[in-house]
Amino acid sequence: MSAADTHLVVDERELVAGTSLWQDAWRRWRRNRVSVVSAVVLVAVMVFCSVGPLAAELLLGATYDGQDISLGASAPSWAHPMGTDVLGRDVMARTMHGGRVSLMVALVATAVSLLVGVTYGAVSGFVGGRVDAAMMRFVDLLLSTPYLLLVIVLMAVIPPSSVSIGGLDGSFVLMFAALGLVSWLVLARIVRGQVLSLKQQEYVEAARAIGVPQATILFRHIVPNTLGPVIVYSTLTIPSVMLSEAFLSFLGLGIREPQASWGTLVSDGANAMVVYPWLLLAPGLTMTLTLFCLNFLGDGLRDALDPRQGET
Repeated sequence: MSAADTHLVVDERELVAGTSLWQDAWRRWRRNRVSVVSAVVLVAVMVFCSVGPLAAELLLGATYDGQDISLGASAPSWAHPMGTDVLGRDVMARTMHGGRVSLMVALVATAVSLLVGVTYGAVSGFVGGRVDAAMMRFVDLLLSTPYLLLVIVLMAVIPPSSVSIGGLDGSFVLMFAALGLVSWLVLARIVRGQVLSLKQQEYVEAARAIGVPQATILFRHIVPNTLGPVIVYSTLTIPSVMLSEAFLSFLGLGIREPQASWGTLVSDGANAMVVYPWLLLAPGLTMTLTLFCLNFLGDGLRDALDPRQGET
């Protein structure tokens, strides 16, 4: 083997396999211990809220709506680890059920927000011109109106019984629609800005040159490249929606009895926190932990998906 051949072999051995943006982001995210721990805690909370009610019913005979007036508001014990409320209902079972409701409302409302916001912002930025100007002025008009005022008016005007779907309570449907249809505004502006920069890229010009339909260019080639900011915004939207749901439930406009959410449980606990502090501590601490983890996870994903972060 000649010296030149030996040199080529050495160079081939020194080649490093290329990595994609998502692989780099995954590597950077794993190094963020706070974000990783937050993701693990979130999974534990979801398991606690999804499987917990069944386990509590099988092991302790406790359900979220089962009443035992003779117990009253009893302090935590082996039979009721988080105590009971004034109607003798197990607080742990209601906290788990309330978490299931709050997470479901937040996830569905965020999904509605993503569907509307991504579509609206992508079309606005891609079409441009007067259509873009008109669509963005509509967004500015809605953004100038207080966020919660729109939700409160919508939920106060429309009776829950009129929007019931199948066996799903009308208050759930209203909550999904109200929170989802007003939380897409900022996302639409973010996606529009991304599309405005991406539609000038060479691969988009090449797709136009070979006659690819406009809708295909937008939704197959441009929108997937906006997923980084969209994913980050989604993780930050979920805690915002959860807080809004809790606030509405605190005002009596959210989930109705006998259903429970973390917002309604915090509202009930706040009214009796001086005498029965465990009614507030259990749902309040669980909700606070979940919100902290969602925000830490969002921060970690933002840093991981930002190519400017580079390797540390």
